[in-house]
Amino acid sequence: MQYGFVIDHDSCIGCHACTVACKAENDVPVGNFRTWVKYTEEGTFPDIKRDFLVQRCNHCSDAPCVTICPVNALEKRPDGIVDLDRDACIGCRACMQACPYDAIYLNEDSGAAEKCHFCAHRVEVGLEPACSVVCPVNAIIAGDLDDPDSRVARLSRERETVVRRPEQETNPNVRYIGASDLALNPGRAARPEMYLFSERPPAKPEAWPADAPLTPNARVVLDAGHRVEWGWPVALYLVTKGIAAGVAMLAPLAGRLGLTGNAGRIAPEVIALIFLAVTCFLLVEDLARPMRFYRLITRPNWKSWLVRGGVLLGVFGAVVAATLGLRLAGMDAAADAGRWLGAALGVGVAGYTAFLFGQCKGRDLWESPLLLPHLIAQALMCGSAVFLAFTGRHTALGLVFVIGVLGHLAFALIERRGRHETENARQAAAFLSVVRLWGIPAYAGGLIVGGAVALALLAAWPAGVIVPTLLGLYLYEHAYVRAAQLPPLS
Repeated sequence: MQYGFVIDHDSCIGCHACTVACKAENDVPVGNFRTWVKYTEEGTFPDIKRDFLVQRCNHCSDAPCVTICPVNALEKRPDGIVDLDRDACIGCRACMQACPYDAIYLNEDSGAAEKCHFCAHRVEVGLEPACSVVCPVNAIIAGDLDDPDSRVARLSRERETVVRRPEQETNPNVRYIGASDLALNPGRAARPEMYLFSERPPAKPEAWPADAPLTPNARVVLDAGHRVEWGWPVALYLVTKGIAAGVAMLAPLAGRLGLTGNAGRIAPEVIALIFLAVTCFLLVEDLARPMRFYRLITRPNWKSWLVRGGVLLGVFGAVVAATLGLRLAGMDAAADAGRWLGAALGVGVAGYTAFLFGQCKGRDLWESPLLLPHLIAQALMCGSAVFLAFTGRHTALGLVFVIGVLGHLAFALIERRGRHETENARQAAAFLSVVRLWGIPAYAGGLIVGGAVALALLAAWPAGVIVPTLLGLYLYEHAYVRAAQLPPLS
């Protein structure tokens, strides 16, 4: 059984009755939408064509939001409805990054995610969803797509239907008749500052990048706004995690890299634990319901890389702490062995975010296969920069730093200028050059400060490379995290 919708845009008149009925039926907050109508226009006066597109959760057969949710707040029910338990939600917003359709929003009052749930409370008592009942032209048809005798199944067979973003391979169960290609493909039409009835929502003020082509004389004239959900805490978490992982990865070679005395004996573990603690704080602080973070332990979804990554961080912290304890107890041989285990776990800590971001089906830029080696290169860059602050100039350590920086620069340039498979990824890559922080272009500034400046400083003052390296990496991560969330999904 698979409940779904067929939406007939040959009939739709764009009246928003479905939006109003949905908000009234489900107490949707002002400014949020579970179903909404986008207007697109193409042409110049007087030859202008306007198209409507009704949008909502697609109740995907392979729902990425269900996979990524760390606390099993989302589920794929036996009837095919993707439902959400608001009481279980911790407000991590990972589901919003995983959804390719911008169909999930955060209720600011409760701190929980919400979405269309096919009016499950109505369906369970034999009623149709509110949007379907209220449509004055019967353009929204709900039913069981697996039942060959149902109207939605017959329409799917007899009429040509399309789905949104089929390249994401989520098998969406909202099918469209007569929807225009311009409306179905977000990012092809310009989004002016003024919509028909209001200003464009201000959540994404960046100008559209010049090297992301738009369809001539095409524009969105009405749409719901969608915020950038992951901001500075996620960008900073990538830096602090890179530091913790990087020093652990290099710790077994601390003596050979020039760290002597306590700088070589205990500093790598102390630094790793400090920045691991900061990383965990950032992850918890960024939750809309931070006091419920314990649900990652009490009701974990083991398919989610948020859970797997949390376990990896915990094991990594335990091993590093045990290594430090062994060292302080004078058990140097055991501590040296512990460093090798910590280094192996450090590689995992550095790289697991690539698998987490890979579950974010709405953010194609993050799904690059190059992200895993890029994160490892960043960790080597961070770890060696920290070690250089202790040792000053050292040939082997300087070489590690140069390898890390050059790897980071190479991967960053490929992300910006390399080939991308989807329109969403190409648009996000173009946005890398648009994002600004502190009034400067974050991507270019990050590469210049963390790359060129840091490498130049290595020859003159090796201990000083730590500041431009970490500052430049934060600028870059800010651009990378934000740019992926700027292309429209609806």
